[in-house]
Amino acid sequence: MNELKGNLPEGFKMTELGPLPEEWEVVRLGDVFNVQQGKQLSGKEVRDGKIKKPFLRTSNLSWGYINISNVDEMYFTPEEFEKLKLKKGDVLVCEGGDIGRTALYRGELKECAYQNHLHRLRPKKENIDVEFFVFWMDHAVNQRQLYTYTANRTTIPNLSSSRLKNFIFPLPPLPEQRKIAAILSAVQEAKEKTEAVISATRELKKSMMNYLFTYGPVSVVDAENVPLKETEVGMIPEEWEVVRLGDVAEDRRETVDPKKKDIAYVGLEHLIPGTIRLNNYGNSKEIKSSKSKFYKDDILYAKLRPYLDKGVLAEFEGICSTDIIVVQPNKRLINPQYLAYFIHISKFLNFATKSMTGVNHPRTNWSILKTFKIPLPPLPTQQKIASILSAIDQKIEAEENKKKALEDLFKTLLHNLMTAKIRVNNLEVGV
Repeated sequence: MNELKGNLPEGFKMTELGPLPEEWEVVRLGDVFNVQQGKQLSGKEVRDGKIKKPFLRTSNLSWGYINISNVDEMYFTPEEFEKLKLKKGDVLVCEGGDIGRTALYRGELKECAYQNHLHRLRPKKENIDVEFFVFWMDHAVNQRQLYTYTANRTTIPNLSSSRLKNFIFPLPPLPEQRKIAAILSAVQEAKEKTEAVISATRELKKSMMNYLFTYGPVSVVDAENVPLKETEVGMIPEEWEVVRLGDVAEDRRETVDPKKKDIAYVGLEHLIPGTIRLNNYGNSKEIKSSKSKFYKDDILYAKLRPYLDKGVLAEFEGICSTDIIVVQPNKRLINPQYLAYFIHISKFLNFATKSMTGVNHPRTNWSILKTFKIPLPPLPTQQKIASILSAIDQKIEAEENKKKALEDLFKTLLHNLMTAKIRVNNLEVGV
């Protein structure tokens, strides 16, 4: 363990930002960066001598990177554009809204400028790694340091150039900055790859749902040999039936006084769009008015704003909001899990959405939903379809848990690296 010098670990000094390593500096932002705020332009009309160029807004800034999926264009005089032209390695900081949101311009566009609600930071010397600084800004905003030192506390908070220039931050030696940035970048990259897997798996699930509810649980090769028939719901295997939802399920209308129960409570806020799993719920002790009762294997379907695609399979007994329809499947005819997946297909979602009534709080109702016609395979086939989709859901859930773990790791590392609770001097991180 480090020997202590007073209240400080060996090799540390007390600074305006708290204990930091002796070789770290504390600097004013304006001493390290040239700060240039964007300019408010009068409009997009063409004028003599003006040129049309891409123009970044605060909406184009995500934490750490520039989003160029929707970039406006503006007319500039050559002099205006030259002054506001971005270079690879420039840092952009939001003046208002999400104060301090910071992104690194990596040359995503061949040429572009930026609006007046953004500050451009350009290093004065080569003693700062811009990737490190972007991570530091993330840390500063999380710790509300940016508000403490710089934010103008008005009705609409803003961050002026003068306040930004006076912001102080730690400056480790350049090699240590690069190592810190490399470690945090590696965790971010792992999270982004996990997000890509989640996105791809969700798309796979959508495709599989359409496929399975048309051909059943057969391979693509075997699907060509499945005898199909034309029905009101489209082409389905010959052995399947077509029934109304109300023929295989009914709405449960049992109400409970929550004050007399200590039981799980499910509100609309607990239903996650597009999934049949119920991973979160409250307690009936927190509820005052009467609620609907549900049992294991019931389906809880949100009748308020059905376009949000909220419907889950209950794995336990409880009570729920009266804005949720409690659907009781007839297990002799339909597998509850099969039905829970089916209510998330696009045809049912569109049907429920078109059935809405009301303006401010549009709702659907069971009397309409029960008329929807669904394909009904034999029970063993229903079970196989549900099992395949459940396996995909398990993959998504595992990746979501991995993403959450990486996010927690990033937050922990960000804080500990920026406050020198973890040092990287002796680490080899490929920088």
